[in-house]
Amino acid sequence: MNASINKFALAATLALSFSSVAVQAQTATSLAPAPLLTTVEQKLAEGPAGSRIGMLVATLDGEVLVSIAPDQRFIPASNTKMFTTAIAYTELPLLQRTAKGTGVQLETVADGEVDVVLHGRGDAMLSSADNCQTDCLQTLADAVAAKTGHVRNIVGDDSWFPDERWSPGMSWNNIQSRYGTGVSALTLDDNELVAKLAPGAVGAAPSVQASGYYEIENRVVTVAGKEDAIDAYRMPNSRLLRLTGTVGAEVAPMTLRYGIDDPAHYAAWRFGELLRARGVHIEGGITVRHRPLTAADDPEKRRGAPAILPLEPAMLAELPAPSLAENMVRINKESQNLHTELMLRRVARHAGSGSIADGQAVMHRVMTGAGLSEAGYHFADGSGMSSYNRLSPRAAVGLLGWITRQPWGAAWRETLPIAGRDGTLQNRFKGTILEGRLFAKTGSLNASRALSGYLVTRSGKTLVFSALANDMPEDTDGQATAAIDRALVAIAEAL
Repeated sequence: MNASINKFALAATLALSFSSVAVQAQTATSLAPAPLLTTVEQKLAEGPAGSRIGMLVATLDGEVLVSIAPDQRFIPASNTKMFTTAIAYTELPLLQRTAKGTGVQLETVADGEVDVVLHGRGDAMLSSADNCQTDCLQTLADAVAAKTGHVRNIVGDDSWFPDERWSPGMSWNNIQSRYGTGVSALTLDDNELVAKLAPGAVGAAPSVQASGYYEIENRVVTVAGKEDAIDAYRMPNSRLLRLTGTVGAEVAPMTLRYGIDDPAHYAAWRFGELLRARGVHIEGGITVRHRPLTAADDPEKRRGAPAILPLEPAMLAELPAPSLAENMVRINKESQNLHTELMLRRVARHAGSGSIADGQAVMHRVMTGAGLSEAGYHFADGSGMSSYNRLSPRAAVGLLGWITRQPWGAAWRETLPIAGRDGTLQNRFKGTILEGRLFAKTGSLNASRALSGYLVTRSGKTLVFSALANDMPEDTDGQATAAIDRALVAIAEAL
């Protein structure tokens, strides 16, 4: 980020930080002049027929400027991440103080044999990459190899959280993709299977290289040209990945990424590979320890009783806990689903057992304190992959206005993508008045598009906004996004 952008970002941050009045549902409405409202409605009408779009735009002191279906509920997609990261920021100092990194234990079993147990503690950044510099699984492998040259089983233990690998309402067909990979307290390499594909001669199969964790059935055919159309098929809980389709002979080698259903098993498998490379003999195999989800993981069913969490043994070695604040930047800038789900479960474990239900309870408590109506939101997950989630533009604007008054509000705003500059907004609003002047969270899921955040108008006024679109016909999502962008540009140019 260059100096001019830094100066602008600082000015915008100060403007947000010094705001002292929330945007509340009961605030008196003072709408923009009729010509501007008409222009905005015309821009939104350019979206695909059949779409449903809601928008609310307000000043930082609560003056409503544009209001279109502000209380209708929409599937918010990744706008959900705003809420998850907000509740995490409310308790960030305590969360960071109590956070733990991944640990490894040598467990003596029958006949004096030793199992190696890899304990996950919700670390989203654990890596086994060859170029890993921090938070490296290799560090734990070195510790085991220095202690023993012979072990029985490699055990992946993710019982830090209950076993809820997918949230209610997530489409099953997303499971095989990197965006729907399983959620686990033992997370390695973003729980993604990486494959390298390079075209072959026309008529031949391309080459595919991967780690070996999945069996890959390569049915892709190389054809003439520069286009690729590769599809992947894998049944849930299967390690057979079938690739079909075509790839152009002139296509550059590409990297493909797919989800992993049992992250603890994958982490233990990879750990075994690292131990073998260090000369450790593994007599047994790869096993896992999950903590089944029970009624005790639901705060309503516990009825005020504390959650009962498993005791942990002493570790042979453990990694430092990574920075949760730095991870929040990646979550919002990149819209990283897995890391968001792990952040929700970190919050939930601090409040209870680490379940989604405990996370929902924290969400309700914090949002009630922020003055948001329960009718304005409902979340079944932390990332926005669930089709059960609902959000109104008024609730989104209410959250954003509340955030400006929090001591961590400026830091949270810095995690948002910047229009035309970075993150998921890198290629939007370029060449418009809002390039570098709009800071917002995007959202994209199954005929749903969302954009909520802050923008700075031509006169220098900072506005809070939320635009949510649902029900677009197939393959018209881009038209809805473009219509919303044009409407926001019109607002910024007029005010």
